[in-house]
Amino acid sequence: MEAESLFHYKDILLILGAAGIAIPVLLRLGINSILGFLIVGLFLGPHMLGQVAEFVPALKIFTLSNTKGISEFAELGIVFLLFLIGLELSPERLMTMRRLIFGLGGLQVTVSTVVLTFILKLLGFTTAEAWTAGAALALSSTAIIIQLFSDERRLGSQAGRISFAILLMQDLAVIPILLLIGALSTSSEQGLISGVSWAMLQAAAAAVLIVLIGRYALRPLLRFVAAAQSPDLFMAVVFFIALGTGSIAVAAGLSMSLGAFIAGLTLAETEYRRTVEVTIEPFKGLLLGMFFLMVGLSLDLSLLASMPLQIIAAAVGLIAAKAAIIFGFARLFKLPRHSSLEAALLLGPGGEFAFVILASAKSLGVFQAGHHDQILLLVTLTMIAIPFISRFAKLLRKTVPPAQTRVVELPPDNFKSDVIIAGFGRVGSLIGAMLDEQKISYVAIDQSTENIETARKSGAQVYFGDATNQRFLHLCGLMQAKTLAITMDNPKLVDEILKVVRAERPDIKIIARARDERHAIKLYEAGVTEAVPETIEASLQLAEAVLVETGTPMGLAIAAVHGKRDDYRKLLGRPNRKAELAATRSRLRQHLPGQK
Repeated sequence: MEAESLFHYKDILLILGAAGIAIPVLLRLGINSILGFLIVGLFLGPHMLGQVAEFVPALKIFTLSNTKGISEFAELGIVFLLFLIGLELSPERLMTMRRLIFGLGGLQVTVSTVVLTFILKLLGFTTAEAWTAGAALALSSTAIIIQLFSDERRLGSQAGRISFAILLMQDLAVIPILLLIGALSTSSEQGLISGVSWAMLQAAAAAVLIVLIGRYALRPLLRFVAAAQSPDLFMAVVFFIALGTGSIAVAAGLSMSLGAFIAGLTLAETEYRRTVEVTIEPFKGLLLGMFFLMVGLSLDLSLLASMPLQIIAAAVGLIAAKAAIIFGFARLFKLPRHSSLEAALLLGPGGEFAFVILASAKSLGVFQAGHHDQILLLVTLTMIAIPFISRFAKLLRKTVPPAQTRVVELPPDNFKSDVIIAGFGRVGSLIGAMLDEQKISYVAIDQSTENIETARKSGAQVYFGDATNQRFLHLCGLMQAKTLAITMDNPKLVDEILKVVRAERPDIKIIARARDERHAIKLYEAGVTEAVPETIEASLQLAEAVLVETGTPMGLAIAAVHGKRDDYRKLLGRPNRKAELAATRSRLRQHLPGQK
């Protein structure tokens, strides 16, 4: 029993070692993490190291053997991936971008599927095989392409926006493709039309049930758990929602991924969206890595060795065919030539969802083993080529000047606001109201469910989350914001937020609430732009009221308070602002001519 347990832990150690050691090494070599897991799976699998271990038994300790146990966990990676995609695809965002998503993206998916299905049918695939493989090959790699644009900070470029819109439509198309595969697998018994109809009816019923649960149960549940202020409990309920809704879908005869996707969609407009995303992201990354590691385990390079020219020609043909279709439709939508070409080249290879579709089709008996392995290898080879295609596209950008074409703008991300307000109690809500009056965009963060519920009823952009969480701040637009206002009355929390933000954005302006003058001095030393001590400000407001009530003209009272505030700033370590004070006094005199 002990030997069996040790054998079981051996696979776990190999996976954790791959995630913690091998993948970072490959990342330093410029290899994407998804491709890294594919390479590690291929190397540790039965077709490479496993073959060598037949002659060197000592190497068996380094080969992955419990593939069934690994695959059960690996499938959860796809569940969480679709859950997160649902969180990103709010109905409002879809409607705003509908022209490029449903127009350009819809045409790409449909036409690419039809063309590839026709070609595969000519190559001897059955109708079901050809359609399934054509739909799988029509999709591109969201994970790799978005990561490449993000690393280069070019997601906002025209090529990045075109790619994002098409990839978004491809992600949406995965759900109906999986449903239709289920219908194809039963077509011999009840007919294709009735199979599709029954699958759609099941999907609609499950979707309605999950949406109703999401609207009337999930949000109150998250509010109840968030009020406990326990990250561990919040993590547990997020897992419960993702897997629970997936289980409802499975009970209806659908995939767990579909249920998780719909659950994510129902939570996309709630104040817990970003915190849910931050909570599940690390687990999704590891589990998704296990999925691609499993794909690597199943790859048999002997197929490439037996027919190298055919496989390589098929990979080049796939990239060329998809790129031509995408470029043609992008130009039809009057998008810039150079951006359309770059997006088309990057979207030409296959993507990670092809593995999901192929695995589902194989388990349902749609594919013959030989054809399945050929398509699997084709997708993998084209994905490996994406970084090299990106480098070629980069050279192309430098040599080909961009055409002077009208830029079609996609909407900015909802969280790219001018101001971030950390803490939305009485002080934060007052700042938000004044920003609204001046039409300055902001996003607010708070951990009080009562504050959030009250603020959102009035239309404020307030979200539940931890302002000391680096990842969460990035999702709230930290890298684009101009100013951060920290309004919490907890000095330790203010210090922690300041430390995290300054490490990420040395240039951002930070206005922070200080407990007293000693705390303000500490904040200035830590790099705050402006510290506002509660005790001093209360004293200054009282002093202003006393001056006015004792007969001092309003303008002089305000000027005196400004002067005293400037004296305090100098004492606290704030740079001298005499010029600013003089300008303030000048404005006051203009508005109060009797006080000159």
